[in-house]
Amino acid sequence: MNPASNLESFSQFPLLDLRGRHLNTAELKAAMPRAETTFDVASHAVEEIINKVRGDGFAALAELASRFDGVQQQHPLVPQEELVRALEALDPAVRAALEESIARARVFADAQKPDDATVEIAPGATVTHKWVPVSRVGLYVPGGLAVYPSSVVMNVVPAMAAGVGSIALASPPQKDFGGLPHPTILAAARLLGIDEVYAIGGAQAVAAFAYGVPANDFGPALAPVDVVTGPGNVFVATAKRLVKSVVGIDAEAGTTEIAILADDSAEPAFVAADLISQAEHDPHAASVLVTPSEKLAEAVRRELAAQISSTKHVERVREALSGPQSGVIMVDDVEHGIAVCDAYAAEHLEIHTQNASGIAGRIRNAGAVFVGNYSPVSLGDYCAGSNHVLPTSGTATFASGLNVTTFLKAVQIVDYNQRALREVSGHIVSLATAEDLPAHGDAVTVRFPS
Repeated sequence: MNPASNLESFSQFPLLDLRGRHLNTAELKAAMPRAETTFDVASHAVEEIINKVRGDGFAALAELASRFDGVQQQHPLVPQEELVRALEALDPAVRAALEESIARARVFADAQKPDDATVEIAPGATVTHKWVPVSRVGLYVPGGLAVYPSSVVMNVVPAMAAGVGSIALASPPQKDFGGLPHPTILAAARLLGIDEVYAIGGAQAVAAFAYGVPANDFGPALAPVDVVTGPGNVFVATAKRLVKSVVGIDAEAGTTEIAILADDSAEPAFVAADLISQAEHDPHAASVLVTPSEKLAEAVRRELAAQISSTKHVERVREALSGPQSGVIMVDDVEHGIAVCDAYAAEHLEIHTQNASGIAGRIRNAGAVFVGNYSPVSLGDYCAGSNHVLPTSGTATFASGLNVTTFLKAVQIVDYNQRALREVSGHIVSLATAEDLPAHGDAVTVRFPS
């Protein structure tokens, strides 16, 4: 197929021309292409789901499973024999791939574990920064348009590396599999030793994890968790936002997005393939090319036209690439492109430029950065050793990808002896008096009677 002959067939790839425009950071952020379905739009529906689950427990989960997934359930806990059966039936090639993914993820996760730090502030005065795993976590694995056993790996491995003692996993019930999650999801959970798996999808899974669900006549209670992690659509991400005053979350890992910073040295076929690879996730997925090169932009459009016609999920990909969340952003030069990429704060950012490693080192805002021609996002999705649960929708300006510290909390331990406290007692009294909190000072002076 001649790509050039198909240029017009994909002219709907949007264009945002920022050349010659001197925008500040706030203006750049406002100009970035984003999906029309926002958290504000989803919030009302998600609040209703959360309140329903809190009020009606498993009855609400059953009603939502019927409405959204077309399945009937009395209790969502997956029987142990189904986990065993799923692993026994797993394609050996898929099992081998999962085992390799697990092994690589464990190497990286084990390296992330921080050490405790104890500092002697003065003789007899120490302060310790102690890392403690949370007690229980709820891990979400999406379903729907695709199957994500890789997300089981990405959620579970860092939780285990952190030392979490109780791990529960939820994934949407599937009508084609008797109301259970997809068997490949169940197999991955079993492979990792997870035996508490629930057939619960979407925002309702997040609500169930956050608030817990009392037992019913058909099964045990679902105990609330301390941290909820995992990717999902905008409704899952919104639910995580709404419950994060109750539980910890990893990040608002919503509908996927990729940005590619590229110059004339980039290979158009690679760039187009990588844009398509993320677009096939979801019609609302974002695929953005940032480039100073009109020649490259045109070549990528041609490649998109050629490659889309032969991809499996052609309609889904076309819808995603032609949506307001996708397109080409023209910039003055690579320096301008770096500023645009930091404003966009992509979940996945690929660098296809000269001196790609040097450019990657200058990026501040991205969930993960992929360097050069042979580090595509799909590598990170499966076998890089990195984690693919990453912040989306610009939240990478302040949020991190899922990692071991997501499942840890820091406890400060203060240990002063009598002499060490006496040395600072006067300062404590002075500060307590300045803040008009004299009892704070009294709590020190009572220990040193005249």
